[in-house]
Parts: sequence; structure tokens; C-alpha cells
Amino acid sequence: MPSPEEVRARFPSLAAGFAFLDNAGGAQVPGTVADAVRRYMEETYVQVGGRYPQSLRATDTVERAREFTAMLMGGQGGVVALGPSTSVLLRHLGDAIGLTLRPGDELVVAESNHEANIGPWVRLERLGAKVVWWQPDPDTGLLRAEDLDGLLTDRTRVVALPHASNIPGEEEDLAGAAARAHAAGALVVADGVAYAPHRRMRVADSGADFYAFSCYKVFGPHLAALWGRREAMEGLAGPNHFFLPKEPVSHRWELGGVDHEACAGWLEVAGHLAFLAGREVCDAAALDAAYKEIRRLEAEPMALLLDFLKARPGVSIVGPRSLGPGRLPTVSFVSRRVANRDLVDAAARAGLGIKHGHFYAYRLMESLGLEPNEGVTRVSLAHYNTAAEVSRLCEALDPLLG
Repeated sequence: MPSPEEVRARFPSLAAGFAFLDNAGGAQVPGTVADAVRRYMEETYVQVGGRYPQSLRATDTVERAREFTAMLMGGQGGVVALGPSTSVLLRHLGDAIGLTLRPGDELVVAESNHEANIGPWVRLERLGAKVVWWQPDPDTGLLRAEDLDGLLTDRTRVVALPHASNIPGEEEDLAGAAARAHAAGALVVADGVAYAPHRRMRVADSGADFYAFSCYKVFGPHLAALWGRREAMEGLAGPNHFFLPKEPVSHRWELGGVDHEACAGWLEVAGHLAFLAGREVCDAAALDAAYKEIRRLEAEPMALLLDFLKARPGVSIVGPRSLGPGRLPTVSFVSRRVANRDLVDAAARAGLGIKHGHFYAYRLMESLGLEPNEGVTRVSLAHYNTAAEVSRLCEALDPLLG
């Protein structure tokens, strides 16, 4: 397995010594990803669907990007569509599902969602649908699947939840929630943005009917993906122009086409994952090995950060306080003694990038009794972060947190 130094050497942005500790907002990219984007724009910057060589290469690039995404997601048998962001793709999905609803139909929406998986469903209230809020545990910010038993009815059409919230940083019981939702006849829409950089997605086995994530948070360019069970995707119109062919189904969802150069860069993420796995080819076995390695590399820095925060007086961690099988390296906290903005400013002066706020989980902040714009201080690690960087952060924050 590669050493942390070998991993970091693949990311040009890390060479200057600045510590990027805000990776849940967007990860750094390997140099091979940036090179591929530039190479595509220099050599193949044309529209797809033509019969000349450059266009054939462009078409092949986009198709291979979909195929890689389907493999990465564990989405065998489903449909993958690519788009500019998870927010856009889920908005399109919500609008398409809205066309199938009747007045009085119900949508169960987790308050712990990123707004990307809330806004599309709240919009449907103007069509007569009713949003039923699934509230997280007020102490942990986490969902309880059993709470669905009191929310689901024969009018429930959708259950929308995160696979992991971008605030508590803990895997949710997606399978348990999906089993309850399906028993009530509802579709399940899962947001995997906070999950995908840290754990191997297996969407076909997850219970979700639709699942979205952001490629730019998994070491790629600004691109996102929506997976759907084939029968679920085929039953919806999608946002694309009416006169375009309905097959392949993915094209219904790619309004205006796909960012081709982003697809070229995204394909290079496969090579990075193969490198982490110590393999020549990125296949399903390599993905399993790569994510095992990601988890190993993340464990020590995450444990160091959690131990530091637990020992600081007046600090409350939002989410699990220690390592566990579902604990992800997205760590949010608040201090009763220091304003969040003072903490992030102190980190910035020390060459460390963290942020504070609601992180688009505005309603979760309200549910937890926090002022949303002040929100939480969040440190979100990736596999290229080191214990030395976390130690630097602890040194920068310790004079404030005591």
C-alpha cells in the first residue's frame, strides 16, 4: 500500500504546505485529473454525436465516464446520468416526480439533509403535496429509522434522506429506512455526497431507488451523478428536450449535455483509486481495496482530532465522539467559549483551511438549536490529510479552546 507521502505527491496543490481541511466542500484533485482536462480541451474539444474522429473520441469519453461512475457506485442494472451538481440533479428528479403526484400525496423528508435533498420536495407543496418532516435525534443530529414507523402512510410517495449527513459525519441506516419506505410503497431518494469520498458505494444493494453524489468531492472535477433503478428512471420524463430520443434513459436527465472535459478528468480518478489499491486496473476488486486504504489513511488523523476536541472544556461535538464503523472524518463542533469565526480565522493564520456555518444543512442547524449562519465549525478530512496537519490545527486552536 502507498505511504501517505506517496499519496500526497499525487496532489500538486498540497506541495505548498497549506493544509486543506475543508474537503467536504470540495476535495483536491490529483495532477493526472487536471492534466486530462487540459489535454481534452486541447485535443478533443468538440460536440459529441458526430461521425468525425474528434467527435467520436468525445462521445467515447462521456460514455466511459458514465460506465466508470456506475462501477464506482456499485450501480449494476441501473441508470447513471451526469450533471453539474447534486443540487441540480435532485432538482430535476424532484420536478419529474412532481409530475406523477396527486394533491395530498406525502413526502417524508429528513431535516438532516443538505438542502439539495430538501428544496426539491418542499417545492412540490405548490402542487398540493405535503412534506412530512423526519426529525433527527436532537442530541446527535442522527436519524432513527424506527421513527419512520410513525411518519409513513398509504399516501407516502417519497422518503428523502442522506446516506451520511455533512454535519454529524456518521453513516445512516439507509437500508433500514428503505425497507420501511418500500413496505409503505414509497420511493427512496438518498444523498451520498458526504458518504462517497470515504466509503464504497453499493447503491444497487442499498435499498435506494435514486442516489446522487458529487464527483468533485471524490477527487474529480466539478461534476455529479444521479443513479436510479432502471424501472424507476424509465417511469419518469426527465428534464431534457421533448424531441430527443428517450433512449438511452440517461440522456433524458442530462439537460444541455454533459461537461465533456470534466468527464475526461473524472476518468482519471479511476487511475488514482487503482493506485491506492496497488492495482494496474480499476475494477470492482480494486475499488474495494482502494476504499479500505482510504479508511486506513483517514483513521489516525480523525482519532487525533476527536481526542483533542473531547478534551477541550466547553466543546460539543455534533455526531459521534469516537471512531466506529460508521464514523466518517467530517467532524463538526461548537464551543461555548469561542465564536466559530474566531476559530476558523486562527486556523487560516496558521495555514490551515477550515470553515464554519450551516454548510447548506440550514434546517438541521435550526433543529439542533443553533443559529444557522453561525452554525458549527467543521473539519473535514480526506485520505491525503495527515496526523501532522491535524496536530498543527490542534496547536492553532488550543490557545482559544483551552
